[in-house]
Amino acid sequence: MGDISPSNGQVDARRKSCWYEEEIEQNLRWCFALNSILHTGATQYQDIALLDTKPFGKALVIDGKLQSAEIDEFIYHESLVHPALLHHPNPESIFIMGGGEGSTAREILRHRTVERVVMCDIDEEVVEFCKSYLVANRDAFFDSRLELVINDARAELEKSEGRYDVIIGDLADPIEGGPCYQLYTKSFYEDTLKPRLSDDGIFVTQAGPAGVFSHTEVFSCIYNTLKQVFKFVVPYSAHIPSYADTWGWIMASDSPLTQDAEELDLRIRQRIKGENRYLDGKTFASASMLSKAVRISLANETQVYTEGTAKFIYGHGAGHKFQSST
Repeated sequence: MGDISPSNGQVDARRKSCWYEEEIEQNLRWCFALNSILHTGATQYQDIALLDTKPFGKALVIDGKLQSAEIDEFIYHESLVHPALLHHPNPESIFIMGGGEGSTAREILRHRTVERVVMCDIDEEVVEFCKSYLVANRDAFFDSRLELVINDARAELEKSEGRYDVIIGDLADPIEGGPCYQLYTKSFYEDTLKPRLSDDGIFVTQAGPAGVFSHTEVFSCIYNTLKQVFKFVVPYSAHIPSYADTWGWIMASDSPLTQDAEELDLRIRQRIKGENRYLDGKTFASASMLSKAVRISLANETQVYTEGTAKFIYGHGAGHKFQSST
């Protein structure tokens, strides 16, 4: 996963370059050219790398999986954050599971109603790495409303006495051998997460690939699992160019999630500082209108995500090593 290697074959020396390659699924790989490898390292939990890519700018890679790229991360983070906060009548207290990159906190802190954000990430080294290298998020890390906690999200929520208006799952993908697949399980949602939501609270999570073929990896299972725990569940998706796929998110609550495009646009104007680059009311309406094939699949999904029946996206967890070019 995520190998870096020089281009192969008989080519003009002027066209030779270093390439990043990620195996998306068996027999399918995605690669793009690099300007340079800015940093590679390993923490207690994960392998990390920061790459300067030619098509997507700086890209953060964890455990051989591209997490976000400079040129299009706004699509992912606006989609993750704003629908849930805009559907809530007055989001003041927010809890982020994961989010060490800082981009999720950045988008949350644009909301005028927000008074407190707790960002709980298990990997302090990744957080410090992102604080040092991802300049776009530096202001978010120093915002007085942000409380950074280094801990397992389950343990932090279990000991918490407060309740949150919105809880956001900005976790790594459920990868076999990865650090957080247990935080996608029914028992976690039911016993730990839901009791920490306010009465009209909303939970939203990234939920893996959601393309016509890839959505059966984990997206449909996470959706069905949340349906067992919450009364109202809304899946939605967007194409992320640097992921080479459509990506999915799922929003869940015991209060109806029924704001129309006009109301969302009004709330965007009233609540959010600055302009969204991607998401507005019509965009969310489109994102939540899944294709026929995916809708049928989600309606027919029967598997519930548990620790004993966990599903994983294609790939591996910690242990990956990068190959530097020659």
